[in-house]
Amino acid sequence: MDKQYFAHESAYVDEGCLIGEGTKIWHFSHIMSNCTIGKSCNIGQNVVISPEVILGNNVKIQNNVSIYTGVTCDDDVFLGPSCVFTNVTNPRSAVNRRGQYTKTHVGKGASIGANATIVCGHDIGKYAFVGAGAVVTKNIADYALVVGNPSKQIGWISEFGHRLIFDKNGEGICPEIKDIYILENGKVNKK
Repeated sequence: MDKQYFAHESAYVDEGCLIGEGTKIWHFSHIMSNCTIGKSCNIGQNVVISPEVILGNNVKIQNNVSIYTGVTCDDDVFLGPSCVFTNVTNPRSAVNRRGQYTKTHVGKGASIGANATIVCGHDIGKYAFVGAGAVVTKNIADYALVVGNPSKQIGWISEFGHRLIFDKNGEGICPEIKDIYILENGKVNKK
């Protein structure tokens, strides 16, 4: 059966992977066994995707990204250049913790900036935005904008990636497409 995805001749795709139609895997990337990768994903150069990682549809992964076992990403996630996930909280070279991996989930439409580090066991909410170089050490709420080391929330962001400013009634408007968001009890939802 012909594969319905593209893999550059220098990429390695191990046996047992499920890769969706229209996905592209570029130079020197390694897709390890038993991964599930959705349709229309773009996996940049020198990316490592470890066994049993699950990626949704239309996930964009820039160059030099490492995604380790225990990570799942929903549809439309963006992973910036050289960002990295971890999967063990207390690694030691002489101690084998294989099979004791801590899970991390990235929600639909979330973006993770260049050189960010996601410490395992901390989920990232839908449409959240993790700034470049941030180190995520706790859960990130839906639509949250976080930066720094350790990361801290500095605001809220729309589905189109614009900073939201809320009026006295708790309403914010995306300047690009005019969607309305409601801030209530420390959470943001689209109206």
